[in-house]
Amino acid sequence: MNLLLSKRQLFKEVNLEAMKKIKQIINSRDIMMGDVQLGQPLPVPELRQVSPFILIHHGDPKEQRPGEKGIKVGAHPHRGFEPVSFIFHGEVEHRDSMGNVNVVRDGGVQWLTAGKGVMHSEAASKAFQKKGGKFEMIQLWINLPKELKMIEPNYQGFNREDIPFYEQINSRVNVISGKIGDIKGPFESITGVMALTIEMQAKGEVNLDIPEGKNVILYQLSGATHVNDKKVDAKQLVVFEQSETKIKISSTQPTTILFLVGDPIDEPLATYGPFVMNTSEETMQAVMDFQTGKMGELVD
Repeated sequence: MNLLLSKRQLFKEVNLEAMKKIKQIINSRDIMMGDVQLGQPLPVPELRQVSPFILIHHGDPKEQRPGEKGIKVGAHPHRGFEPVSFIFHGEVEHRDSMGNVNVVRDGGVQWLTAGKGVMHSEAASKAFQKKGGKFEMIQLWINLPKELKMIEPNYQGFNREDIPFYEQINSRVNVISGKIGDIKGPFESITGVMALTIEMQAKGEVNLDIPEGKNVILYQLSGATHVNDKKVDAKQLVVFEQSETKIKISSTQPTTILFLVGDPIDEPLATYGPFVMNTSEETMQAVMDFQTGKMGELVD
């Protein structure tokens, strides 16, 4: 669905005094998860989190041969946060202990609210295993505040054709969650997170106006841009100051961006593997609840 904002909305004159200042530009690190190499721009030694965003894993683009099994993450638990997968290329089948089975394709997103605990698995779909092709995805972990950590789990999955977008100069902005103008994303974020994916051609331009007091990050998967006049390269994470409101992105070559806005959570953070809680005692309780089957069952 192509929803065009009015010219007046899109091309407001940018007040340079209102431009958001960039706090940090972080280079993604390569890490190994089992035998799979991933990019990790968050967390890194110099930046533990940008609350509520606590982890970004980037599965770099690769060609999967026909008949190759590809990505497979077997049944595993989560509690206390929201793992969100952005599928830029390829197909992923999600299964969980709530009974959901869903295939998300190129440009689609799957948003799992783990809450009090859920089991799920992710794997390349059988159709994609058969035909092969380009595969690239990002998994984002969004923290939940204490009062929401033990809510009932929930799953949302939408494909590219279900996600509204608008166009700016040589650019397409996909509204995953949150609202821009009259365009509202299909994913309901229980903490009010705005998530956008931005696809830019060479000489593209996107102007955004973000309320003050939010935490704002931008991860550039590919290409080269200037963000508020600072050069940003592929696999770099940009962290903005909370003050001021304007962000201008100008591309010098084809570029893909994940853009995130959220309210900071001013609470202790305790993590243990797939559990994100407030205290170490709560993470140990999560381990025991998983071991005793309280997070459900899922057979691969």
